[in-house]
Amino acid sequence: MASVIDVGPEGNLSRYLQEIRKYPLLTPEEELSLSRKWREKGDVNAAHRLVTSHLRLVAKIAMGYRGYGLPINELISEGNVGMMQAVRRFDPEKGFRLATYAMWWIRAAIQEYILHSWSLVKMGTTAAQKKLFFNLRRLKGQMQAIDDGDLKPEQVNKIATTLGVSEQDVVDMNRRMAAPDHSLNAPLKADQESEWQDRLVDDQVNQEDVYAENEEMSGRKALLATALETLNERERRIFTERRLKDDPATLEELAHDYGISRERVRQIEVRAFEKVQEAMKKEVAARRSATLGE
Repeated sequence: MASVIDVGPEGNLSRYLQEIRKYPLLTPEEELSLSRKWREKGDVNAAHRLVTSHLRLVAKIAMGYRGYGLPINELISEGNVGMMQAVRRFDPEKGFRLATYAMWWIRAAIQEYILHSWSLVKMGTTAAQKKLFFNLRRLKGQMQAIDDGDLKPEQVNKIATTLGVSEQDVVDMNRRMAAPDHSLNAPLKADQESEWQDRLVDDQVNQEDVYAENEEMSGRKALLATALETLNERERRIFTERRLKDDPATLEELAHDYGISRERVRQIEVRAFEKVQEAMKKEVAARRSATLGE
């Protein structure tokens, strides 16, 4: 898919916003036609038009996340990535507009970027904590308490009730978001040379483990490649499309391609999987026997 225009440094934001206004909005008919061209024929130009016609939507959504201390141009760039993902997965036959579908992908991309950009010690990882993180500033703004330190008990209670979290979670998150980051190079004590980073555990795997893992992965790929040779062309394609792709094809799509029923596609998929399993077991046994015979 063609890339969208670059946002560039934050100083060029106004220029970027002017540039994206040059891309016309699409009528429902134009959007449907372009979506079909991209989905059915892989027309990159059609995909590019779908993306660029929604760049103003991306910018508008990104502006809503300015309160997290991150450059707005970076938020827009991440939102553009989400927009491209939306176009890749959009099904025009579902009956709704691309903008309705895309806004969820745009928000998800921006929120994911914000979560990764904030210090890990400030953020939780549960769904409830993420919900609290992205709604706390908005609710504090409604209470006109955005610049306050600790929240008042009645404010804590109202936020906890609204978001369905505990009052302690609200207090903890508010303090984490207000606290500054500290350098890991700072000394443990003023009179010591030891730094905080000296106490961090190195969780990186050593080179021996990396090599062993790569060898094992290569072996698995070789086994799978050998096993796939036992399938005929139709079995191989259905198995690959359904089991090996990040975005698997649907039974309906494959049934349409081969002019057979969805149930027949499912049966072929199951049978192909069984054949692959059996072939891999035999290959492993053969290799073990060869090793023992050396």
